[in-house]
Amino acid sequence: MRAVGIVRPDGYEAVQLIERPVPDPSRGEVRIAVAAAAVNPTDSGLRLAGGGDLPPPWTPGMDAAGVIDALGEGVTRLRPGERVMAALTPRRPLGGAQAEFIVVPEASVVPIPDGATLQQAATLPMNGLTAKLGLDALSLRAGQSLAVTGGAGLLASYVIALGKEAGLRVIADAKPEDEGLVRSFGADVVVPRGEMLVAAVREAEREGVDGVFDTALLHEAVFGAMRDGGRIVVVRGWQPESTERGIEVKAIMVSTVLERTDWLEQLRQSASAGRLQLRVAAEYPPEQAAQAQRMMDAGGLRGRVVIVF
Repeated sequence: MRAVGIVRPDGYEAVQLIERPVPDPSRGEVRIAVAAAAVNPTDSGLRLAGGGDLPPPWTPGMDAAGVIDALGEGVTRLRPGERVMAALTPRRPLGGAQAEFIVVPEASVVPIPDGATLQQAATLPMNGLTAKLGLDALSLRAGQSLAVTGGAGLLASYVIALGKEAGLRVIADAKPEDEGLVRSFGADVVVPRGEMLVAAVREAEREGVDGVFDTALLHEAVFGAMRDGGRIVVVRGWQPESTERGIEVKAIMVSTVLERTDWLEQLRQSASAGRLQLRVAAEYPPEQAAQAQRMMDAGGLRGRVVIVF
């Protein structure tokens, strides 16, 4: 089968089309014929840092959508021919999602949302689970306030929508041309990006927000927008040596929740009801995976790039 392979830790030239054996599902696993696999920042991280103890080539990708091709022993919830989406880690011998066939634990697989294409569905599992995990870590109650940085991005759009489902007052940042888009995700207040962000959040929430979901990696620069004792969720592992005013930093790793079937089902239901916008920014064949990573790394996307098989 064809797969995307990173042959060494290096630049985009290290991303190549490779061949791998078609894997067989073990007990409790399903095999999926992949139609689309999303491209995420973790792909660039794998390209630059390599796969650790795993020998190259490394196949990137943390979420995919396609059709169930085979079932391992003991699988009862899913059936062959079903259109599904899945979350998985590329840091395993079989590699990640950007391959024609993948084997995934049954717990990491659910049907795609009603009305979604397979390309759209491929944008949801990993980023949706990240949003769910971060909101769970913040532990905010209905009526409390949440600020979301990087408001026009895909992860932020899921955080905003799921925060509104939970009854939170959501404040998000955006460029002027993206204000309408971010409001369409469900944000109650949209504030400017950049150096005026903290002051604008404080104007909207005088005592400071109860929580921040920092998808834009602003880190301590957004502390001023928070109330004393507030919590901030950060991605990509950032952790300061200390904080001020009792602010608590919650670093999350989506790899810890890839088998949360209940969360995947909730994401599917929210998307089926139209509360989550599944946005595809561009499509590339696996032969052009390097260009897909380059486009993602350039930033400014309003959705996810997907590899289409």
